[in-house]
Amino acid sequence: MKRKSFLMMPLPGYEPEIGRWLWSLEDVRRTIKERLAGLSQDLVDRRLDGRHTIGSLLYHIALIEADWLYEEVLCSGWPSEVQAMFPLEHRNSSGELAHFQGETIEAHFNRMDSIREIFLSHFRSMDMEDWRKPRVLPNYDVTPEWVVYHLIEHEAHHRGQIFQLLSYLEHLED
Repeated sequence: MKRKSFLMMPLPGYEPEIGRWLWSLEDVRRTIKERLAGLSQDLVDRRLDGRHTIGSLLYHIALIEADWLYEEVLCSGWPSEVQAMFPLEHRNSSGELAHFQGETIEAHFNRMDSIREIFLSHFRSMDMEDWRKPRVLPNYDVTPEWVVYHLIEHEAHHRGQIFQLLSYLEHLED
């Protein structure tokens, strides 16, 4: 049996502590992409029992990452090229996640990768002072450190939903 290593290595090019958190963020994404690589269009878009589709959850993950970056970390508006990646509103009139379908798994991965690349680029020059500096917003204060923690938690939560849904859908096909 091949020996495994379970080590956290900071992403290169970042303050080491920040790099370790970003490595964690990347590791959650890696597991999603490995499990979903090559997923059929039917499974990406299939909606059962009022649940979200896998595509809708992937769209949501990318949108939330962009939102936390621009609204909380950078405290700026979204650039038009980023807005263009999200043609649907986040939620429908009932407050449910937008139902998003018709994009291949590769298109979802491209959107997620593009947002992640932008996200990571803003942390390359960040020092520990800025990492822990609260952004004072109208309803709360938040640090970039907490944003990254929250995004790890958020994506891991939805990864669980996606994997559970995928297992169920695959079981139906057997």
